[in-house]
Amino acid sequence: MKKIFLLSFLLFSLNFALAGHRHSYVLYNAKGKKADLHKIVKKTEDKQYVFFGEYHDNPISHWLQFELTKEMYAMHKRHLVLGAEMFEADNQFILDEYLEGLISPKNFQDEVRLWPNYSTDYKPLIEFAKQNKLPFIATNVPRRYANMVYKKGFESLKDLSDLAKSYIVPLDQFEFDSTVTCYKDLLRGFAHGGINMATAQALKDATMAHFILKNSDSKSVFLHYNGAYHSDNYQGIVHYLKKNVDEDKIMTITTVSQENVHELDEKNKGIADYIVCVSETMTSTH
Repeated sequence: MKKIFLLSFLLFSLNFALAGHRHSYVLYNAKGKKADLHKIVKKTEDKQYVFFGEYHDNPISHWLQFELTKEMYAMHKRHLVLGAEMFEADNQFILDEYLEGLISPKNFQDEVRLWPNYSTDYKPLIEFAKQNKLPFIATNVPRRYANMVYKKGFESLKDLSDLAKSYIVPLDQFEFDSTVTCYKDLLRGFAHGGINMATAQALKDATMAHFILKNSDSKSVFLHYNGAYHSDNYQGIVHYLKKNVDEDKIMTITTVSQENVHELDEKNKGIADYIVCVSETMTSTH
């Protein structure tokens, strides 16, 4: 019996040890202390803007986005507003028609410029919004206008029609700050056309901040899904949002990838209020 007990104990210990090394992700706070999703949701009680920075092809990011959305809805109910980088402002009326049940899923998917991983990664969020009658805001600048800036510079946008400009942050309100690190890195990385590349990225961020503000009020809690680049280090969208919003009303969540998820690397501490640390061996959705 002692041998059986000892063998069972060794097998249990081995399985436990292996399981510990096979964690797909761990949640941390900004200081590198382990966190819990339920506590993160509780922290949104006094927030108005929550940013979930994802890796676009990471299944853990997308799964946690959905879980966070469900739990935030349970807390905030009808005050919750959803929005995403993955939908462009000129498609808002089609998105609204679908959420209201006026058009079919096929018409919606045929006519909106959907990302390749829509069905696996973003459709669950859209369907959740539809089921629970939540607004879902297409916050991003139409990509053709960002491309104009990249190819011809910001001044080229002034030739657009008033209708086209309504899908962009008001041009007289847009300021490009080359000292913001995320844009400075683009300027450094692209010797030719770097200023236009950085300005195009900043235009996306400013436009997303504009539509987030436009579709929120003092009672709402806006949950925004975007690539980690657009909110890491409280820059990107957050940089523009902070011009009109108290910083303590903003929460950021980001995604990082590490070989060892059991301790947060120093370089990843402080880049967001909460960090989803995902194993480097995690599969991709596309």
